[in-house]
Amino acid sequence: MIIMHSLERIIISLFLLINSCQRTITVSALPPEPTSKPIVLWHGMGDSCCFSFSLGQIKIILEDQIPGVYVKSIMIGQDEIQDVENSYFMNVNKQIDQVCQELSEDRNLQDGYNAIGFSQGSQFLRAIAQRCPNPPILNLISLGGQHQGVYGLPNCGSLEHVLCDYLRRMLNYGAYYKFVQERLVQAEYWHDPLRENEYKKYSIFLADINNELTINETYKDNLKKLKTFVLVKFENDTMVQPRESEWFGFYKPGQAVELETLQESKLYTEDRLGLREMDKDGKIHFLSVNANHLQFTDVWFIENVINQYLI
Repeated sequence: MIIMHSLERIIISLFLLINSCQRTITVSALPPEPTSKPIVLWHGMGDSCCFSFSLGQIKIILEDQIPGVYVKSIMIGQDEIQDVENSYFMNVNKQIDQVCQELSEDRNLQDGYNAIGFSQGSQFLRAIAQRCPNPPILNLISLGGQHQGVYGLPNCGSLEHVLCDYLRRMLNYGAYYKFVQERLVQAEYWHDPLRENEYKKYSIFLADINNELTINETYKDNLKKLKTFVLVKFENDTMVQPRESEWFGFYKPGQAVELETLQESKLYTEDRLGLREMDKDGKIHFLSVNANHLQFTDVWFIENVINQYLI
């Protein structure tokens, strides 16, 4: 069983205390006369729902630009520290189940909502769209999401010297061992192109939502209900390997050098997830930012995300 050492917990706690204002988002049960659809946010690895320097700031921008909008930022756990820990060490499928229940019980979302995923939060929200269509996601915006997974963690964030080394050791040791899959978040979207058969058979999350072994028609039907699926790739990304995964691209099977686009993949040519049909219908929008992972300006976010898809 994977156990986080007490030293790692202390480091995480100190990091959060130094860098976060520890602000918890609170919203009224019934916001006054909202002018736009509510918005759900899901943060990435090593982040939390409410940090003032990340999603807390995004929430402020959304509320300033869209008066009266209801913004829900997903937190997994009882506080921000647990939220960060769970972004590494809580089974993704359990997280999806928990969030599905939470969203279904939120009265503010019953007529549908827009969703913005940040890094790994993007593929988690896609799983929500495919598995939990009620209430429905209208527009799904993926900022640096790894929809074909990752094969490497070249730069996984501020706690690199502790958690990143730990993650690399575990993933290199055996990403597809059952006990690793069930307890390490990043293993659940680890996509080894040199071990495609193992990935398809033993990946308990990504291979499932990508219809790798069998085609789940419900997943296809639910995803195609999206009005728009926005995929944002960061051209200078040093965290996601390969960065093409942010547009559903990946390495060609059997090697880790030559890349293929979404349109060249079996996922598209066989339309295993409905993406080809969505693309033909103009529902998939491919955006790019000439920057590193999630390094976008407020101006870019307002002009390219809020004004285009949320108002």
